[in-house]
Amino acid sequence: MSETRTQVAGTAARLAVAAALLLAPPAHAQSQQIQTDTGSGAELRVLDKINGEVEDLRLPNGGAGVVWRMQIELGECRYPVVNPTGDAFAFVTLRQNGLDEPLFRGWMIASAPALNALDHPRYDVWVIRCTTS
Repeated sequence: MSETRTQVAGTAARLAVAAALLLAPPAHAQSQQIQTDTGSGAELRVLDKINGEVEDLRLPNGGAGVVWRMQIELGECRYPVVNPTGDAFAFVTLRQNGLDEPLFRGWMIASAPALNALDHPRYDVWVIRCTTS
């Protein structure tokens, strides 16, 4: 049980850091607001760390898909208007089949996959880009 609490605390800390980075503009743009637009969906990549398999998944906003034992739900994907192919960030919920409690629920940033707060022994999931059509 204490291992689960440790994982939850670690996940909460990583989510706080990711949220702070999402909400704080870069140093060079602190006097400007970065205008974003909402894509029609997102492309995500799922890695099975045990056997090295990789699957790409395209989801519409509000859509869901299953890759191996992971259910992936996309809330929405946003991107900077000035750079539609970079710095996408998506609100994602990840569940392992058979478990009601999400493994992860929050924002993932394409340009900073290390901030991904998913801490799973077998799978890794990250955002590649928003889809705009």
